[in-house]
Amino acid sequence: MFEQTLKNIDDILRADNAGSALDYIEQTSWILFLKYLDDLEKDKEKSAKLAGKKYNYILPPEFRWSSWACPKKADGKIDFQKALDGDDLNDFVNNKLFPYLKKFRSEESSKIENKIGEVFHELKNKIQSGYSLRSILNIVDNLHFQTSEEKHELSHLYESKIQNMGNAGRDGGQYYTPRPLIKTIVKVVAPKLGETIYDGACGSAGFLVEAFNYLTQNREKLSPSQWDILQSKTFYGKEKIALPYIIGLMNMILHGIETPNIKRTNTLSENLADIQEKDRYDIVIANPPFGGKERPEVQQNFPIKTGETAFLFLQHFIKILKAGGRAGIIIKNTFLSNTDNASVSLRKLLLENCNLHTVLDLPGGAFQGAGVKTVVLFFEKGAPTQKIWFYQLNLDRNLGKGNPLSENDLAEFVELQKNKTYSENSWSLDVKNIDQNTFDLSVKNPTKNNEVILREPKEILEEMGSFDELNKKILESIGVIIKL
Repeated sequence: MFEQTLKNIDDILRADNAGSALDYIEQTSWILFLKYLDDLEKDKEKSAKLAGKKYNYILPPEFRWSSWACPKKADGKIDFQKALDGDDLNDFVNNKLFPYLKKFRSEESSKIENKIGEVFHELKNKIQSGYSLRSILNIVDNLHFQTSEEKHELSHLYESKIQNMGNAGRDGGQYYTPRPLIKTIVKVVAPKLGETIYDGACGSAGFLVEAFNYLTQNREKLSPSQWDILQSKTFYGKEKIALPYIIGLMNMILHGIETPNIKRTNTLSENLADIQEKDRYDIVIANPPFGGKERPEVQQNFPIKTGETAFLFLQHFIKILKAGGRAGIIIKNTFLSNTDNASVSLRKLLLENCNLHTVLDLPGGAFQGAGVKTVVLFFEKGAPTQKIWFYQLNLDRNLGKGNPLSENDLAEFVELQKNKTYSENSWSLDVKNIDQNTFDLSVKNPTKNNEVILREPKEILEEMGSFDELNKKILESIGVIIKL
């Protein structure tokens, strides 16, 4: 039912010309958010009544879903005499609702009120027709966020929409990391209840969601106090761009985290020297954006100056980890061997301040639509690296849209990594044996023959000659005279 519902919403947005495919999930998200908020407030009111208390609504009556979006008659059906439509509906949303909701924004990021303000601070209603908006509101009104089954199904469908958005083009691709890879990183880092988990480039919050899923595999065994820790004192994220921020917020809500600790901010604008012990986390898991070029004033916040966004994020992650903290970070594989000053300095910093115990080398195509190869760095802060265990993921197929990366592809890595076992695809490297000037960590599998076997010149010339003869016959067959 929910799948068809979301498809119907997309059809309406498409007919309304409400931006691009990437905008559809943004517009769907703010409407879902307000419906979720209405259901949440109703649940809290019921709980308060059962406890003999009074619940104070966050939103005043005129801005509640049941007033402006879908007012009901006594029989529970929408009262279309009271429900706004057309220009009246758009005027209310654009000139009253959005401006009011923006006022909730504050520095206190842990409260639902701030989430309301953050979501609507820079968001715009891109649904041009009030009649289209009315149709969408009527559809969303049939969705509910009151049972775990409903939330689970909606969260699954929302993840599918994020994946489709991520595969739609370069702009969307920055928001989506393959879920099998995220799950694998979480398994290796192995978070524990009570530890704080951080992603400073959280995008659609995939890492935080999968860490939440990992910690709630036996949800029924969690005590109320443990559940409270998971809800409010475990997951933390930062995101610079409005669209992924909103998507990430909604993604976490649908997966069961009522008030996500995600801040809308530019992580790299923070000076590393200002990070104190109270700001640090037990675990960092992330796929920072790479290829970007940061301004000189941003680079001044870091001891190693570079315009490469991912290298600045890596410095941030090392600094913000607690002593003994664990990390799993995706980065371009060229980080391991680049000879520029920033790359060399950053490898030296990582090796001297952290135990880089594992490097997972991924094949091309792991990230659909991305033309770069990546590695995953697993490290612990507080002791220098002595030995690095490498695993090279060698598959018997090419990865792509029809053949995406799967958890099964990574199963051997997860199993061998536990004991850093040697195999055809894995080996270890003593740091004392690497070049102490360049700290080159290039992936060179000693069990594989890395030399490219070149064909004999005679064989190449013979093949070229056969192509010439073939081309001649084709041209002659269509009546073209070949002049020799």
